[in-house]
Amino acid sequence: MARLVECVPNFSEGRDQQVIDAISAAISGTAGCSLLDVDPGASTNRTVYTFVGSPEAVVEGALSAARQAFSLIDMTKHSGEHPRTGALDVCPFIPVQNVSMDDCVRCAEEFGRKLAETLHVPVYLYGEAARLESRRNLPSVRAGEYEALPDKLKREEWAPDFGPASFVPSWGATVTGARKFLIAYNVNLIGTKEQAHRIALDVREQGRGKQQPGRLQKVQGLGWYLDEANVAQVSTNILDYEVTSLHTVYEEICKDAEELKLPVVGSQIVGLIPLKAVLDAADFYIQRDRLFVIEEEHKVRLVVSKLGLDSLGPFSPNERIIEYMVKDQEEGKLASLSLQKFVHSVGARTAAPGGGSVSAAIAAMGAALGAMVGQMTYGKRQFENLDGIIRRLIPPFHRAMNELLRMVDADASAFNSYMAALKLPKTSVEEIKRREAAMQDGLKQAVAVPLALAERISALWGPMKELVVYGNVSCKSDAQVAAKALEAGVFGAYYNVMINLKDVTDDAFRDTTRRRASELLQEAKDAAAAILDSADQRQ
Repeated sequence: MARLVECVPNFSEGRDQQVIDAISAAISGTAGCSLLDVDPGASTNRTVYTFVGSPEAVVEGALSAARQAFSLIDMTKHSGEHPRTGALDVCPFIPVQNVSMDDCVRCAEEFGRKLAETLHVPVYLYGEAARLESRRNLPSVRAGEYEALPDKLKREEWAPDFGPASFVPSWGATVTGARKFLIAYNVNLIGTKEQAHRIALDVREQGRGKQQPGRLQKVQGLGWYLDEANVAQVSTNILDYEVTSLHTVYEEICKDAEELKLPVVGSQIVGLIPLKAVLDAADFYIQRDRLFVIEEEHKVRLVVSKLGLDSLGPFSPNERIIEYMVKDQEEGKLASLSLQKFVHSVGARTAAPGGGSVSAAIAAMGAALGAMVGQMTYGKRQFENLDGIIRRLIPPFHRAMNELLRMVDADASAFNSYMAALKLPKTSVEEIKRREAAMQDGLKQAVAVPLALAERISALWGPMKELVVYGNVSCKSDAQVAAKALEAGVFGAYYNVMINLKDVTDDAFRDTTRRRASELLQEAKDAAAAILDSADQRQ
């Protein structure tokens, strides 16, 4: 898969469409960059751009955008609700796919150095790229904003990381760095800017200062008034949504708003959001409200409704969720191929995809059939007395079919790592040792994936035995096919484990793995036979 870095430059211009479009064109015109989102705000007088590309491409895209902005934005004339310190206020780099945080730190450093050299402006590093602890936090670097820069730049402790320690009136200063995915999230209130800010002070991590910290970790916040929508907003940056989730921020703000007798009228995502953050919110509301929602599309729709994400404008998941926007992230994956192309790729003169990938694909089909039998039972009037049972049985199959699909590619990747080890040089004793170690690691990976496949299928035998008893009898043949498909998946996994295990030199690993693979195979034979017998007894 391609190496992808996300870059989210924030420019201090949200009103002049010609300027906004010119910066967009500079980004999209850079080779290797895909512009995913442009989000201008008139009240904030700020536009957030989101684009992705290789590490090298996004650095060039950000530089192109900055060069364009340098001739178009004059900070001496700028005003807006959002804190800012320069024309290109902040430019973070975020790991998306096949890149590390260290890669993004290098992007920030290269961008900062080249920006300073090209435009002769001061540049600060923040976040994971910060060289000083006092500059790790963006609000700390931006303290005093643009207006404070003339005096700030004279102080030794605020010497920029790149560029001159001199004030450039038309530009100000730029802050760049590397960070995790930040969610810019605003909650709408019918109230005043002061009321919104009061709530922001209570929920944000910084709170009202050291003596009065806020309630939510990894959350920044302030209140403002959005003139174009005639609502106040508690504006937050969720710095780590796995520490403080999207729905937690919304629910906490709702509590404070209720105490102040203020109506909450929806919320707003600025820029893009990771799919996991949305699905985490969906799971929260599903559990809290005891809902039955299985499909990913429906979970996304539930969150849009619960949080009112379309209150200020349409919220299109395909244009707001980053995984849906990055069209090429699935490129090259076996599981994303059409059935015809997958079959042809199996039939080609290549060692992978082979029996392991086919076993995973067959098992995924079996799990999908199990989910289908459940769906064809649930919600039908003649089976309404079984709703509680079927609601419990469908999710394991639904989860498994997606996880088993991912194993189609995992098996091919594991085998390819072994093949790569075979090609390592062997002209010296040291090279031979290194090659042997790599081959053993590759073999263990090639064994681990099919064994994990069999383990994953093992978890379905219990639900499958219940499903064949309670499921819609009209789908009896589908349940039978599901059982045999799952059993075939385990057989395929077993054979793939055994053929790779024979060359593993670690005796303890070999014996333990062989024993477990045999247990899983016998379990599959017994379970499939029992399921088919139960099906035969149903009329």
